[in-house]
Amino acid sequence: MKRALKLLILLLSLLIIATSAVFVLVDWRLAQPLAKVDSKDGVFEIAPGDTARTIVTRINTRFSRDFATLDYRLSQVLVGVDNLPAGVYRVSHQDTWRSLWARIKNNDEALFSVTLIEGKTLEQWLKQLHGADYLRQSLKNTQALSNLLNIKQDSAEGWFYPETYHYRAHETDLSILRRAHAKMVTLIDRAWQQRNTLCEVQSPYELLILASIIEKETGVSGERRMVSSVFHNRLRKGMRLQSDPTTIYGINNFDGNLTRAHLREKTPYNTYRIDGLPPTPIAIPSEASIWAAAQPEPSEYFYFVANKKGEHVFSKTLEQHQRAVNRYQLN
Repeated sequence: MKRALKLLILLLSLLIIATSAVFVLVDWRLAQPLAKVDSKDGVFEIAPGDTARTIVTRINTRFSRDFATLDYRLSQVLVGVDNLPAGVYRVSHQDTWRSLWARIKNNDEALFSVTLIEGKTLEQWLKQLHGADYLRQSLKNTQALSNLLNIKQDSAEGWFYPETYHYRAHETDLSILRRAHAKMVTLIDRAWQQRNTLCEVQSPYELLILASIIEKETGVSGERRMVSSVFHNRLRKGMRLQSDPTTIYGINNFDGNLTRAHLREKTPYNTYRIDGLPPTPIAIPSEASIWAAAQPEPSEYFYFVANKKGEHVFSKTLEQHQRAVNRYQLN
């Protein structure tokens, strides 16, 4: 009897040791990196109805791993991987089955980003959004945006804040632009409230228009407020703005060569031929250009011309300006 009991205890001990060893090996398998260091990271999508077995097969194929059925069974027993939430998830060579299953079960989907920069037109933004990874296209053109976003003006040009925007897979281009619009509205309202006494524009929308012109006229941060000053001085005196970028915006299929014929043509955007501001913004302005439009530097300048260093030379009189043009543009 004692011998049988000892044998039973021995067998149970061996069984416990063997079971523990199996669990250690199983846990080791699930804790190993999915791929070699030189494997490319990426994303994969779980569609509604996809099973854990499907995901294991796909990942093992991606990283050239064997024993997909084994990985699935081990994951099923130790982690519990049924009823997976649909979505797009990141996977890297450093991931293990445990870390990947935890990410999926927590619905920790991949975040994507798109950087929309100042100085571009809304049409250019939309084209960029249409090429963004996993971003669903809901807008064919910019014409419907004013209605969709409750923009009072017919044109939505300029009404969006330039920034890097993060999104999850299958969000829409409209959702990105909705966020950008809300942020720009807040900024314009704040800048309008804090404009200085030299600001000559008559409404927040005119402030946005002028900011877009400043954005296209200079990329030098230290001279934005001085460029703004020139335009405000001209508005105050009733002088035409004579801005090349506004004129270019109004030219269909502009080929990069601004001619005298272009400057003579009367369009709503040719500020050599029209008084005051153009009817809409001509680009997406930066925050810096908006504040420059709202808070111009005090000056007596009415002219500026680009020098050969990418900066501008400012002049008080036409005679001074013509000398600067002769020096920097004609030589």
